[in-house]
Amino acid sequence: MPDGTRSAIATPCRTRPRGCHRTEADAMKVSLAPSFRPVKAEGTQIAGAPLLEEGGPRVVLGWSPGDVATPLSPAAASLFGPRGVCLHPDGTLWVADTGHHRLLGWRKIPQSDNEPADILIGQPSFCREGRNAKGPPGPATLNVPTGLCAWRGGLAVADAWNHRVLIWREVPTGNGQPADLVLGQEDSESVLANRGADRPTSASLHWPYGVAEVAGRLVVCDSGNRRLLVWSDPSETGQPADLVLGQHDFSTRDENAGGEVTAMSMRWPHGACWWNGHLALADSGNNRVMLWRGFPEHNGSPCDAILGQRDTAHCDHNMSSYYPSAASVNMPYATVEAGGQLIVADTANSRLLGWADSATGIAANQLCGQPDFASKGDNRWGMPERDSLCWPYGLSALGDLVAVADSGNNRVLLWNLAR
Repeated sequence: MPDGTRSAIATPCRTRPRGCHRTEADAMKVSLAPSFRPVKAEGTQIAGAPLLEEGGPRVVLGWSPGDVATPLSPAAASLFGPRGVCLHPDGTLWVADTGHHRLLGWRKIPQSDNEPADILIGQPSFCREGRNAKGPPGPATLNVPTGLCAWRGGLAVADAWNHRVLIWREVPTGNGQPADLVLGQEDSESVLANRGADRPTSASLHWPYGVAEVAGRLVVCDSGNRRLLVWSDPSETGQPADLVLGQHDFSTRDENAGGEVTAMSMRWPHGACWWNGHLALADSGNNRVMLWRGFPEHNGSPCDAILGQRDTAHCDHNMSSYYPSAASVNMPYATVEAGGQLIVADTANSRLLGWADSATGIAANQLCGQPDFASKGDNRWGMPERDSLCWPYGLSALGDLVAVADSGNNRVLLWNLAR
């Protein structure tokens, strides 16, 4: 997807051997020669309990069987690399149609495949696309929108390459409705990373990817600054954040806080949620999910537990193995709570994992998108199918319904939890 985000902050993990520079783009270009047959570790080929209904999603948006070569022209029913989705409590559905630089809204959750969107923000018409609508930025334009969430009855959107978060105090009801306030910039026309400065502040952002309402607070994954920012009550444009995690203070942005990977540091934080009394964060670049018991109250607070790694000192994808397992992840981008489970988009393994327990290193107990915990591969190394996944980037849940931004397949899946 030509949005520039895959190489924007791609630097090697500090525990990786010198000279090994693995980026998202590298991961997506990997293909196996017929003679290459890595051996799966003994005992890892476990099917796992189904996470979502085995019959597949009840609704698919933006895709029909055989659509592999379909042009990705913008339309009310088409999607291009969607990275965010929100099942709003008011019954609406919102999708960050990232590659088309727009926000799509459905006034009711679709009940059939490929229902066209009702509301458009970011472009002058459904058949148009382009960064900031190929014009100057403003309160109703977008440049690589990614995460989005319900926020106090309204809507918050991470407008990643405008380096800001847009907030609507109430859910938009019409096309082109401007946001009510902006975080990360001093006004709705400014779009420079960290407001043009070399160092961040409590009021600046650099490539914010994810947003979430967690325990009554607005949490923003400020990915390019390798930190999580928290606003207790954002009410005006340009307002500074109240808390920072992943860095010791608001003025630093070093990868893993300038040192080795630890329980407090981050590398590409992307998606957060509240799960069973924990703040859960997908720390994509460190190939793990960080868990804090209760909501942290102090800058730089270390997490209490880790999923996806054996401990807080390691960060290699799939725990340094070619194949995954029930306990490992590869660039997880999203988290959401549903049915008491923590669901994680294990993005580079093209699967979803479900955890019921929060102990460090514990294995997931539920799986979706692959035949067993030791398998990976875009669409299970085949053609897209209704129940396959290709780089899932975004998650949302409402009751027993889970929405998946299946970005690599240019679609959104509405899928019920397994019974």
